[in-house]
Amino acid sequence: MSLFSTTQVSCPHCGETTSIEEVGSLNADRRPDLRQQILDDTFQTAACSHCGESFRLEPDFNYMDAGRGQWIACYPGPRILDHLEAADEMGAVFENNFGPGAGKAAHELGQSLTGRVVFGWPAMREKLLAHDLAIDDVALELLKLDILRELPEIPLGTGTELRLVEAQGQDLTLAWFGPGVPDAERVMDVELARYQDIVAHIDEWKDVADELRDSPFVDMQKLYMGPGREAAA
Repeated sequence: MSLFSTTQVSCPHCGETTSIEEVGSLNADRRPDLRQQILDDTFQTAACSHCGESFRLEPDFNYMDAGRGQWIACYPGPRILDHLEAADEMGAVFENNFGPGAGKAAHELGQSLTGRVVFGWPAMREKLLAHDLAIDDVALELLKLDILRELPEIPLGTGTELRLVEAQGQDLTLAWFGPGVPDAERVMDVELARYQDIVAHIDEWKDVADELRDSPFVDMQKLYMGPGREAAA
């Protein structure tokens, strides 16, 4: 089931305290409408009861979609600096809910789920979209690394990330989120064939692919980060 609780937050526009229903866990099998809201970038958006301006809560919840085999621990974006600790937390929660001690039915369900850790809404949305497009998230991160090799400057840094946002025909659209990227360079189209070529030759990326797979945090950003340290600019 999906669990919500009423929380008091400060409006980022006027500073007054307002109430919002904050999600703690989301079951997409029972609430596909909430999954769609994530894809539409509207989930956990609320209007301030004082000034009327809209804002969005940082994510901090567990997401399960048994039909699609996904279990995701979604943390606030700034927690990426502690990605190792967050991955350990996710592993402990997953083991408690789906490990051998959780009961036969739960354990069997857990064996059909792929666990992931993400930080922030763009990363969460990307995992759902990639699944819908039958895009492997490890190969997607390798595609991003391949793209970065062509850029004269790598705009990576704390709070800046490259995410899959759309697919049309034979093109994938990726976009930069965060500071430090000129608007004219924020969105790029990449041929789907380029991703497919990486999938076909993924053995050539074995060392990097293994590093991406070594924890539920499957994201190229961890290759630029040490444990608990800021991303290298």
